Amino acid sequence: MVGLRPSDIPPTPAVKFIGAGTAACIADLFTFPLDTAKVRLQIQGESAVIGAVNGIRYKGVFGTISTIIKTEGPKSLYNGLVAGLQRQMSFASIRIGLYDTVKLFYTNGKERTFPNVTRNAIVNCTELVTYDLIKEALLQYKLLTDNLPCHFVSAFGAGFCTTVIASPVDVVKTRYMNSPPGQYKSAINCAWTMLTKEGPTAFYKGFVPSFLRLGSWNVVMFVSYEQLKRAMMMSRQRMEYV
Repeated sequence: MVGLRPSDIPPTPAVKFIGAGTAACIADLFTFPLDTAKVRLQIQGESAVIGAVNGIRYKGVFGTISTIIKTEGPKSLYNGLVAGLQRQMSFASIRIGLYDTVKLFYTNGKERTFPNVTRNAIVNCTELVTYDLIKEALLQYKLLTDNLPCHFVSAFGAGFCTTVIASPVDVVKTRYMNSPPGQYKSAINCAWTMLTKEGPTAFYKGFVPSFLRLGSWNVVMFVSYEQLKRAMMMSRQRMEYV
């Protein structure tokens, strides 16, 4: 067996909330430099933005990280980390912690009836659903058991699928939010300008760092989340027996 064994009792909503937020923070600590490199590569091509970073041209994810360290110092890779951790504790705890509850709600047939919101919606839906589908398939066909290797493969696959689907929206969001006032009329105008001036490949600028960041973030987050849920449930059971 690899990792903690599954609890006999399903994790409570509180366990899911705390576990999801903590796991997301752990993932951010490991992958934040990749996110910084991804943003620098995505906005490369915007003359106004390039001027803001001394006209430096970045090449590749590790080349970008190396250049940032040399020109701005290692700490610059973690600029905005505190805000990122606060976001994960308030955001990831809800979106990941509530996933099972919402999934059960829709499964039981009880359905009811801009750049940043769109990007987050696509990323959240894709990474959570693909992780769940890959994990269920691995368990259903008995390719892996419900332990660390299964969680790792599922999270890695979810990271790749999310990067492929979300990259165009992510690039437009990054360009639009980092552009000087008045450069673009809207996010759609930003996307159209990119398409006409730089071609379709512009929507996948920074794909490698995006994948490295999302893939590694998903692996650390989901593996930590699964283990934290089990550890907290084991602690709760021990306390109940005392």
